[in-house]
Amino acid sequence: MNKETFLNALRERLSRLPQDDIEERLAFYGEMIDDRIEEGMAEEAAVAAVGTVEEIAKQVTSEIPLHKLVAGRVKPERKLKGWEIALLIIASPIWIPLLAALVVIVFSAVIALWAGAACVYAVTLVFGVTAVLSLPAAVFLFTLGVPSGGLFMIGAALFLAGLTILMVFLCILVTKGVLFLSRKFLTWLKSRFTRKEGKAHENA
Repeated sequence: MNKETFLNALRERLSRLPQDDIEERLAFYGEMIDDRIEEGMAEEAAVAAVGTVEEIAKQVTSEIPLHKLVAGRVKPERKLKGWEIALLIIASPIWIPLLAALVVIVFSAVIALWAGAACVYAVTLVFGVTAVLSLPAAVFLFTLGVPSGGLFMIGAALFLAGLTILMVFLCILVTKGVLFLSRKFLTWLKSRFTRKEGKAHENA
């Protein structure tokens, strides 16, 4: 694949992005190819060294903010005709609630994911605070002449301290898992806005 073919394919693959972003990426990779050619590489080899169109498109898409992808996706490729605008207005009582419901569902899923993590953090905090408060309670029971109760509170403090340590490790794992799932979800969501172009490129 030569430079021109590569850049044309990349332009098509990124066609749903804002035009400024497309031109910026094309200029960047075009300059990268030119630099490799100046270093003595053949044009085809320089293009291959940059990476495949699909790999670059995925990387670029992951770097573009979601709102830009949404704007590029919903922006009409041509000026709407009068009857199309009228149809959108007439059908707005249907598609606007559906769109709003979809947005609510998406954000509810994200909030639920982080709410689950927050519950783990809260339990960890409760265990830690209870472990700390058990020690003065033990001292108070000893001063009242109830050694069995004091020993029980010391044992409870040690037990809860151990649970707190375990829960801290669990919090770390949960945080990593939530961040991983959030990134995966965002990547999937972004891919929905470039899926059509990706299939067209693969079939080309």
